[in-house]
Amino acid sequence: MSQLRTVQVLGGGSAGSSAHVRSLAAGLVARGVHVTVCAPAELDHAHDYSGTGAGFAPVPRRGDPVSVAALRTACLTADVVHAHGAHAAVRAALALGGTRIPLVVTWHARAHVEGARGRLVRLMERRAARAAVVVLGTTSDLVDRARRRGARDARLAPVSAPVPRLPAAAHAGKARAEIGAVERPLILACGSLVPHHGYGTLLDAARLWRELDPAPLLVIVGEGRERSALQRRIRNEALPVRLLGDRDDRAELLAAADLTVLCSSWEARSVQAQEALRLGVPLVATAVGGVPELVGDAAELVPYGNAEALARAVARLLGDRPRREEMTAAGLAQAASWPTEDDTIAQVLSVYDELTQPMAAARVR
Repeated sequence: MSQLRTVQVLGGGSAGSSAHVRSLAAGLVARGVHVTVCAPAELDHAHDYSGTGAGFAPVPRRGDPVSVAALRTACLTADVVHAHGAHAAVRAALALGGTRIPLVVTWHARAHVEGARGRLVRLMERRAARAAVVVLGTTSDLVDRARRRGARDARLAPVSAPVPRLPAAAHAGKARAEIGAVERPLILACGSLVPHHGYGTLLDAARLWRELDPAPLLVIVGEGRERSALQRRIRNEALPVRLLGDRDDRAELLAAADLTVLCSSWEARSVQAQEALRLGVPLVATAVGGVPELVGDAAELVPYGNAEALARAVARLLGDRPRREEMTAAGLAQAASWPTEDDTIAQVLSVYDELTQPMAAARVR
């Protein structure tokens, strides 16, 4: 039987989808699949797809005829094309026009836009869903969304984030000392500084819990367009908050924290939540998107946008060490129930086999 050939297509590539494609490429290559990754060149520099043994074809994110033609050239010898995200799916569908190569699409997340741009995104989602033979949604609500957009076959396919390395205890103590949280509780939030991550609500909560004794220090890891506005609030309201920017020691900071908080208006399988539970760090999160499905009973869930509920949950946990220890144990147990990277690769490969077996039978006849 000839070697299965697949092309993985990325558009701009969020951090989660880009990391997933690297994991998927490495796993498929190890199982004897010929893989080519088509993505903007900067993503290969960041994630080293070539280092997995996969081929790499630099294709800009643009949807112009030249870029689509380059994508078509890369896809023409594939048995299956797998696009990640709606934008990549639409471009892949254009590239595959007139061929019988099946298109699989994974929806990792959804866009956070409204108005005219939101209508454009919904149109793109419909085109992506209807072009795909199979849509794989990383959460149940994404599967439902794909079906509403017209997907013929939409299936749940949770994506496992890479397991973080457990930092040494000495590193955690050093991290706390460096950011000034030696004799006070440390709360950590991670993610780009954009509106849908709910940092305005988080600062409202920080204003409420600064009356605790000792007042916890909130540190936020990430960068984005809201930095100036958030920093202005922190300064003007004298909030116990530090913006740390992008960091490459996020696992060390997370392991050093007493609590971590996730305040987004929507999340799929949040990498922060996965890392927190795997590292045994108690999590307070908004009950949105795929978060309840991901964490089960292992986290404290609060409504999105409710600063008082968030502040109460944090204050209660900081004052209750036994409860935090229970959450640590529950988080580790919940994380053990998640699909592994091997499980994720096996599920994707089974979809490829399902789609290519009829084609192989037709060639034999």
